[in-house]
Amino acid sequence: MILYIAEKPSLARAIADVLPKPHKKQDGFIELGNGDCVSWCLGHLLELADPADYNPDFKPWRFEHLPIIPAEWKLKPRTKTRSQLTVLRRLIRQSKQLVHAGDPDREGQLLVDEVINYLGASETKKRTAQRVLISDLNPKAVSAALHNLKANSEFIPLSVSALARSRADWIYGINMTRAYSIQGRKAGYQGVLSVGRVQTPLLGLVVRRDAEIDNFVSKPFYEVQAVIETEAGERFNAKWKPSENCQPYQDEEGRVLNRKLAETVINRIKGQPAELLSLTQKRKRENAPLPFSLSSLQIEAAKRFGMSAKAVLDSCQTLYERHKLLTYPRSDCRYLPEDHFAQAGDVIASIMSNQQSLAEHLPQIDASRRSAAWNNKKVSAHHAIIPTTRQANLASLSDAERKLYILVSRYYLAQFMSPYEYDDTRVDLRIAGGQFIASAHQTKRLGWKPLLSDAAEKHSSLPVLREGQSLTCVDGVLDEKNTQPPKYFTDATLLAAMTGIGRYVTDPEIRKVLKETDGLGTEATRAGIIELLFTRGFLSREGKAIRSTEVGQALINCLPESATTPDMTAVWEAELGRVCQQEASYNSFMQPLTERLKELIAQSSQVVIPDTLKALSPKPKPKRRTSRTGTRKPASGTKRAPAKTKKPSKPRKTATRKA
Repeated sequence: MILYIAEKPSLARAIADVLPKPHKKQDGFIELGNGDCVSWCLGHLLELADPADYNPDFKPWRFEHLPIIPAEWKLKPRTKTRSQLTVLRRLIRQSKQLVHAGDPDREGQLLVDEVINYLGASETKKRTAQRVLISDLNPKAVSAALHNLKANSEFIPLSVSALARSRADWIYGINMTRAYSIQGRKAGYQGVLSVGRVQTPLLGLVVRRDAEIDNFVSKPFYEVQAVIETEAGERFNAKWKPSENCQPYQDEEGRVLNRKLAETVINRIKGQPAELLSLTQKRKRENAPLPFSLSSLQIEAAKRFGMSAKAVLDSCQTLYERHKLLTYPRSDCRYLPEDHFAQAGDVIASIMSNQQSLAEHLPQIDASRRSAAWNNKKVSAHHAIIPTTRQANLASLSDAERKLYILVSRYYLAQFMSPYEYDDTRVDLRIAGGQFIASAHQTKRLGWKPLLSDAAEKHSSLPVLREGQSLTCVDGVLDEKNTQPPKYFTDATLLAAMTGIGRYVTDPEIRKVLKETDGLGTEATRAGIIELLFTRGFLSREGKAIRSTEVGQALINCLPESATTPDMTAVWEAELGRVCQQEASYNSFMQPLTERLKELIAQSSQVVIPDTLKALSPKPKPKRRTSRTGTRKPASGTKRAPAKTKKPSKPRKTATRKA
């Protein structure tokens, strides 16, 4: 018997639908017509054991126990899904062949692998297990994936990377949270000071941004525009570029802060000849943006629709599982396998059938055009999020689902449209010894632009010019502006910060190591991490702005800088990526982590928690009084429904447990 183990019931049903019939729906699995079975997990069926599971002494939080680092790691069944684990135990024993059908990412790989190992599958079954990678739940795509099985052993590095990530998070989170919560209690704070290797640096970004805004002092700065006139009386403006001699009067961004200097420049250039030093004009082409990864889709949806990261993920998951209109959504890739290009015509036809309003763009779409999106070298376990070939009535979708499907569809169609083309012109002038620059941007072909943007194109033009031409500066214009504080984070900019975390890394050497693909958290976890900070009361929303709360600020201010900046965790993510690529090992990742953790715990014992944190302790929940009969009385101020009359019964013994 072949046993297919899917990550979720929806995937299991999609697999069973293309396998031999008739089907018998059993408790926790589907029996196929040929005797094979399809079963499923319900997300993670197992979880890492708690500290008290290793040693009962670890149940109370005491500093002398830290750091807690298991010598041998333990897993335990999740209480709510224990029955499904029992089903899988029996099926694995009865099977002759296992097919791993977890989601096509490192967490999906680990999720099923750990169940197979935990339930004691034989070495032969583990060695011969196969892997199916399904990113589209439509029957044709599922069937194709099942005809392209791979050895599950090829994906061990993915599983090892996910295992290292989960254990590292456990070690770091439990030890740091206990260490600082214990210190907090000494200062009178009765809540839990939760610390995580991703959530805390993310909170640190917001806290520091808020402080930067609060402490910001606006300063005026000045720009000079020279009004240039040709012999024919045509006019255009050129902007002054300050020389190195002006640096004492500029800020770090090169803005001139001295008004008198700007006024002196204006007085010097009025009525002076303008020498045209160089004239360059280039025809430039801008290709359509690539299809979406989850993070890029979350960022774009936040900008366009004001949707939170979690709302985008939840809606995309529904579009994938229930409606089967999108491919696998938890992808960190913006490229497509080259063999997918053969399906382009069918995908385009389905998009047009589902969205007839896009018909106006059909003449500009060339299904034979191959953009840079199709690139096998850039695709690993999963590919970009694109529409499937399924046709459906979009009226059945929620507003969020419809918006996201249309957005993903437009980005896919843009791959088959011509580039946006424009002329970029730059003129360098010298006036009274100073340098001035004029530029123009003129659209020549809109290409894919109208499909993705409703905004009108901006045009700036210059008169016809030639080098050596006689020009005159007839006037100078002083533009007085004011420096602006940085903007509060929003869903879009916070996600962008997580995906491009290298910009916020303080160590220049670490910044060099990081690549664009490295980030804070993963595609699958970023939305949850942001929501977790809201749930714990560390962040709040003010319109679109995301702000840190007093509790969040107090927590960051009492932690060491290394725990609140993304340097450490960004390096972790880079190293986990190297484990996936077999360029690093589990031990090479975990060993430095455990050594560093010992240093952090020792450092925490010297930290003085500010007294201000005491006032922010969470208020205890009101206790319910218990009557002599053992029933709970409602808290003061609450109404109680009238009790039903029933026959008196003998009092029974109740087990009590310690708090």
